[in-house]
Amino acid sequence: MADSQDIDAVTDDPTTADENNDHSKESFLLLLIGAIGVVYGDIGTSPIYAFREALRAGAGNHDILKNDVYGVISLIFWALLLIVTIKYVVFVLRADNNGEGGILSLMALARSTFRKRGGWVLGIGILGASLFFGDAVITPAVSVLSAVEGMEVVAPDLEPFVVPLTLVILVALFAVQKFGTGKVAIVFGPITLVWFLALGGFGLFHIFDDLTILKSLLPWYAISYIVSNPATSFAAVGAVFLAVTGAEALYADLGHFGRRPIVAAWLWIVFPCLVLNYLGQGAFILSHGRNTVNPFYQMLPEWSLIPMIVLATMATVIASQAVITGAFSLARQAVQLNILPRLEILHTSEKNLGQIYMPRVNLLLAVIVICLVIGFEKSSNLAAAYGISVTGNMIVTTSLLFIVMKRIWKWRLALCLVPTIAFLCLDFLFFSANVVKIHEGGWFSVGLACSVILVMWTWVRGSRHLFKKTRKAEVPLDLIVNKMAEKPPIIVPGTAVFLTSDPKSAPSALMHSLKHYKVLHENNVILTVNTASTPRVPAVDRARVSQFNERFMQVTLTFGYMEQPNIPKALAICRKLGWKFDIMTTSFFLSRRSIKPAAKSDMPMWQDKFYIFLARTAADATEYFQIPTGRVVEIGTQITV
Repeated sequence: MADSQDIDAVTDDPTTADENNDHSKESFLLLLIGAIGVVYGDIGTSPIYAFREALRAGAGNHDILKNDVYGVISLIFWALLLIVTIKYVVFVLRADNNGEGGILSLMALARSTFRKRGGWVLGIGILGASLFFGDAVITPAVSVLSAVEGMEVVAPDLEPFVVPLTLVILVALFAVQKFGTGKVAIVFGPITLVWFLALGGFGLFHIFDDLTILKSLLPWYAISYIVSNPATSFAAVGAVFLAVTGAEALYADLGHFGRRPIVAAWLWIVFPCLVLNYLGQGAFILSHGRNTVNPFYQMLPEWSLIPMIVLATMATVIASQAVITGAFSLARQAVQLNILPRLEILHTSEKNLGQIYMPRVNLLLAVIVICLVIGFEKSSNLAAAYGISVTGNMIVTTSLLFIVMKRIWKWRLALCLVPTIAFLCLDFLFFSANVVKIHEGGWFSVGLACSVILVMWTWVRGSRHLFKKTRKAEVPLDLIVNKMAEKPPIIVPGTAVFLTSDPKSAPSALMHSLKHYKVLHENNVILTVNTASTPRVPAVDRARVSQFNERFMQVTLTFGYMEQPNIPKALAICRKLGWKFDIMTTSFFLSRRSIKPAAKSDMPMWQDKFYIFLARTAADATEYFQIPTGRVVEIGTQITV
């Protein structure tokens, strides 16, 4: 009774209530600024090149006309409004998987509604993930390159140094990844906030150059532009999409900041500042000559050129950092969902589990990005390769969103079809406008996506084939447990933990141990590690323990696909469930499989060998599950696939 009175007293205390409100406001403000820096870094750098590229594509071989300017600005405005504001802010952000977002989170959410035949949903998720990786390599290249190109406006003689300086910045960016993003992230938000305010301020200043530019906010100008010039406007639509690249980040970073700060940052700051800047660029071209080469930099006063180039470079580095971090997160999810082989994951923060570093992924991204910059040289050339991966990803998001609306939100079919069809029409419009640019650089996006799909498909297919094959040769666990009870071998003190993916079959490490050592530990644990379809699993649901007899125990550990499995830490929970786990008296027995190509395989020979190559490059299970190496016994087995 006294406790409840104390609680009531605290709740009714106006001072305490005000302090709680202040803390809540402070936390929201920090999340808001953080979202501006991380979530909107990519879309925030689009004004540097999006309007320029769209205007060039729409003009074709003729001089830029007034209607071209009105039409392109109108297309950009309505693309931002319909795709980002309506599709992502209103609809997609609501499809969270226990607070997490991203294409694989959406796939896991949609797939969880199918007990059987969910393979096609997995295929859609793999397609979306592969397209995201395309975005992850093109964004750093095109963003940093476009920012450094601003030097040409200040001093045209510096043009030969654009590519080398871009490479130096990118090499430095990838080199510092191993130190973690925690310290750098503190300044992400404020710098990007200054960047957006500068975008809006300079744009607003130049709107007064020609106030007729405000007419482009009417949808009529976008529609008439497309209808009156179908050939050239179709090319412009592909370039206009550059203005909304980065929209996927709203959903991908949902788990880091929450829906409310992301929505507030867009509606209060990002969207208004972007619109003002695009309007300012349009008005500047109308009043200063419609053949302007680089309106973003040319409309800036001389005193602000160098500061804005520096600020633009910092903003593009931040945008690149956000995409790289997203690639690490996506790769970890893919590993946990068994779409990719185990990869080395290093944690760069003791407090924030989301801050990770994946050496192989980082190296691969760095090599591809550097090759892109050297090969394409100009941000204009790279722009053609940009749209296909992002538009394809948006189509995948819309398709999975339909499943969520129908099967999880339980909307009526008609209510699901209306927004889905509207979004797909927009997505396919932009996708088709970008597909025609395959020969200009879009081939890279398609090629990279196909390569990632090949890796994921081979790993999923090979793993399933290997599981089926090993299961045929394995002995039922119940049979071994009963035989050991009837005729026990020599019993030695301690606990043996045998890892297996199939809890119904006797682990091969156990069978080989009995065959060669002819001894059995006093306590034997058959351990299975599962990955849930949710991002994280509560501690109370982490472990499940069942006893076969006095010698054998079954333990199942479940981790979310956003969590890094830590077996010793998870087994400590089992103490509350009756098993007095002690790491110092426990030995972990793992099977180290040596996979060889079979004479006859269900997979083609090339894919068989490719799967074996991927399996050999997988990270060591001991490190992946964070088991102390001094407590591990590995038993080698050979198997053909």
